Amino acid sequence: MEITLETVVFYFLAAFITVFSILTVTTHRMVRSATYLLFVLFGTAGIYFLLGYTFLGSVQIMVYAGGIVVLYVFSILLTSREGDIAEKLKRSKFLAGLAVTVGGALVVSFITLKHRFITTTDVEPLEVNIRTIGQYMLSGEKYGYLLPFEAVSILLLACIVGGLLIARKR
Repeated sequence: MEITLETVVFYFLAAFITVFSILTVTTHRMVRSATYLLFVLFGTAGIYFLLGYTFLGSVQIMVYAGGIVVLYVFSILLTSREGDIAEKLKRSKFLAGLAVTVGGALVVSFITLKHRFITTTDVEPLEVNIRTIGQYMLSGEKYGYLLPFEAVSILLLACIVGGLLIARKR
């Protein structure tokens, strides 16, 4: 197997995402956890850029790394007291989580090893402009995403209002 720059960058991003994913779920400080999640989302955007999906990488950075993490930090800072740390996980819950993780890894490994990947040699790239993507995403037709988009908007608005009401009661 030839080692190329893309391979090195992929392995670096994979290790980066893995380390910060583990730090996200193991840290006891909520704000640090949200910061580590931000790094994971940036690493995922790096994978998209590496694959040549610039639109998805940009959306990953703008929507998830930009908007969602800011919303998480905003809600954490509104609802938590200074110096809040997460409770220590009980041993039984830790073992159950570890068992589920190992089981999931085994299922993914089994499927990956048993699947026959077909290599394609004659692939023509399909160029679609952003306007077409936007029209398909926000259309109200059968495969459009207008209704889920509006539902998520209302859900996020309700979360912000709920956070403000919780902060106001103090």
